[in-house]
Amino acid sequence: MEKLLETAVSSTLLAKKASARVALVDIREPGRSVLSECFRQFGIETVLLNGDTPEHLKREKFEACVLKLTPGAETVLEAVRTSPSNNRMVVYGLGGSAQEAMRFSKYGINAVFNEPLERSAALKLVRATQMLVYHEFRRYVRIPVITEVAVVSADGRRFAATSQEISSGGMSLRSAEPVSPAEAVEISFALLTLPRIWVRSTVTWRKAADKTFGVRFDAKDERRGRIKEWIDGYLES
Repeated sequence: MEKLLETAVSSTLLAKKASARVALVDIREPGRSVLSECFRQFGIETVLLNGDTPEHLKREKFEACVLKLTPGAETVLEAVRTSPSNNRMVVYGLGGSAQEAMRFSKYGINAVFNEPLERSAALKLVRATQMLVYHEFRRYVRIPVITEVAVVSADGRRFAATSQEISSGGMSLRSAEPVSPAEAVEISFALLTLPRIWVRSTVTWRKAADKTFGVRFDAKDERRGRIKEWIDGYLES
């Protein structure tokens, strides 16, 4: 009886996982095999798309896609974000750095696989984002997304940062500029359908080693509600 129950549970999980598909857009070997293997470890199917990719993405539903961050990527990204069925899909960039991905920030790149593609680094990134692909979220969800963020400190110092993750309560960022925990800042950013917004925040942590820091949005700042609405809409679509 126990074995039958185990088999039934395993079958349910496999069926659920088989429903998640990632489009590999014109990805060549050996990167294609590395990515396919990494996604497969989490039960995610990969589908190679060649040829008329924008049209394909408008017709067929995928949970995510991986594409090279080259000048031609705009056409594919435009097709993704204007597609009724794929406009909220998870978008992975391939190649370059987070700074280079800024060219495409208006399309909401969620994460970047750096080149040359290393299996261990790729697997770590897939593991960190798999629940977003499956649309399975924790109560306090953090959405990985790369966009440019303008930061103004209390003393008027201005600098740019790159977002890493965002939640309705705060955001993690990367910047070489020094900040300190408890420091008051105001940040500004735009996300896909969310027009540029300013919100008061407080620095909550800083890791000098990798130049990252976290901010908590001011609960009394009414503009924070627009961020929560955007996140709720993102997760429900």
